[in-house]
This record gives sequence, structure tokens and C-alpha cells, in this order.
Amino acid sequence: MNMKGLRLLAVLCALLTFQMQYGQQEEERSLDGGTIKSQFEYLYNKSGNYHAEGRRYEVVRTINLDKLRDNVLDTINAANTMATKLKATIAGHENTISSLNDQLKETTDQLAKVTDEKDSMSFLGAQVSKGTYNFMLWTIIFGLFLLLLLFIYKFRRSNFLTQEAKANLSDLESEYEDHRRRALEREQKISRQLQDEINKYRKSK
Repeated sequence: MNMKGLRLLAVLCALLTFQMQYGQQEEERSLDGGTIKSQFEYLYNKSGNYHAEGRRYEVVRTINLDKLRDNVLDTINAANTMATKLKATIAGHENTISSLNDQLKETTDQLAKVTDEKDSMSFLGAQVSKGTYNFMLWTIIFGLFLLLLLFIYKFRRSNFLTQEAKANLSDLESEYEDHRRRALEREQKISRQLQDEINKYRKSK
């Protein structure tokens, strides 16, 4: 095949490719499918034109115009329906978010309550913090310890006084016994002396 044949083959391939692309575009640009923009382009390409009084006029078939109008209205209605559905979906999501926020707040409040109860203890029917509870508990323990020391001190002092009183009583009993013994001895001595004097007096007669 010479150069001329190759050039002719290349031109034929280019024309075939252009025809296929143009046919595909024509198929895409129709009033039975595609976007509104492509339908307008299709209508514009299919319209005729003429000049009158120095102006250019486009001639569009009524059936195609009605078809385009119906398609535009269908698109608008579909868009409105989609917008309504989206609004309903958004409202549902907002309700769900609001419900989740309420549940989160309730959970947070419960967690805070549990934390407060964990960090507090019941004392005489009232909830107090652990720090306050420990302070009051150790204060009571310290007070009881002081009372115990005071009791021990008073007990020892009382015991000391009791022992001292017993010792004093024992000394007093000893002194009393000595005094009674000496008095008895003096009485016996006086009695003997009296008896001796009586005996002497009898002998003198």
C-alpha cells in the first residue's frame, strides 16, 4: 500500500470516529433522557431557523417544547420531593440528636450523682464528703481518747486517794490500839496500886 492509500485510510478512520462520537452525542441529547441542559441543547439543535425583516427566528416543534416543559416540571417536582424528603430526614436526624443529647445529659447527671455518692458517706442520715467524714470521725476518736485519758487519770487519782485513806485509817487504828493498850495498862497499874494500898491499910489495923 502506497502513501496515498495510507492517507486515505487515515481520513476514513477519522471520519468514522467523528461519526460515532456525533451519533453518541445525538443519542445522549434527546428529550427522553439526560439532563435538562442536554435536552435544551437537543431542542436547540433540532430547531429550524429563518430570517425575516433582518432578524433570525428559531422554529421549535410544539410537541418537543411540550415534552421539554413536562420534563422540566417533572425535574422540579422530583427536586421538591427530594427536598421534602431531605427536610424530613434532617428533622429526624435533629430529633435523634436532641434525644441523644438528652440521654447524654441524663447519663452525665447520673454519673455526677454516682461520683458524688462515691466521694461522700452517710453520717447521721446526712451525706457528707469523705474529707468531712474523716475529719468528724477522727475528731470523735480524739475526743473519746481524751475522755479515756481523763477517766484513767481520775481512776488512778481516786485509787491513790483510796490507798492513802486506807493507810491513814490503818495508822489511826494502830494509834487507837496503842492508846487503848496503854490505857488498859494504866488502869491495871492503878488497880494494883489501889489493891496494894488496901492491903496495907488492912495490915495496919
